[in-house]
Order: sequence, then structure tokens, then C-alpha cells
Amino acid sequence: MSVTIYHNPRCSKSRETLALLQSKGVDPVIIEYLQTPPDKKTLKDILHKLGISARQLLRTKESAFLENNLDNAALTEEQIITTLLEFPVLMERPIVLANGKAAIGRPPENILAIL
Repeated sequence: MSVTIYHNPRCSKSRETLALLQSKGVDPVIIEYLQTPPDKKTLKDILHKLGISARQLLRTKESAFLENNLDNAALTEEQIITTLLEFPVLMERPIVLANGKAAIGRPPENILAIL
């Protein structure tokens, strides 16, 4: 089983999720998404697997959220995706991919359903 985690080592939930994976004997591919953000196709695939819109993936308390007027309801899915690619800090984290599915590790136990 291949498992990937989009990880931010400065985030406690991301660290807890990684530790949970490792405690289950999983050695995931770790992508530090702030240094290596997903490309557009990959982000769309992640959103599809999560079953959410790009707007639902946004971290609304980040300064980049207001600075980019992301509270504007008129923004299209494509506009939000473009902004997420430009400002990956806006992506909710961590995201774990396994078995053709995805889950956000908030709380970390959420990821157990896809293992």
C-alpha cells in the first residue's frame, strides 16, 4: 500500500498524523507541500478524492485568505485553485492519500478510515 502525506512539520496536527501513520507501521511518502506544492492536476485529484470544493480546503484564518479576497463568494473554483497553488499555506493540512482515497488529518484519526 502506497501512502502519501502532504505535511507541514511546523503543524502539530500534521506531526500527530505522521506519528499515527508510523505507529500503524506505515512509512509514507512525505511531501512538504509548502516547499513542493501539488500541481494543478494533482490538486484537482486530491479535491476529488476528498469530495470537497477548493473553497472547503481553504484555511480561512491565514492572512493570505483575506489578502487575496478569498471570502468573495463570486470566486470560481478555478480561481480558488489557482490561488491555492500560488499560496499553498492556504491548504488545510495534513492531507493523506491511500488506497485511492484521501482524508484530512483533523483530527489525525480521520485518516484511519482510508488505510
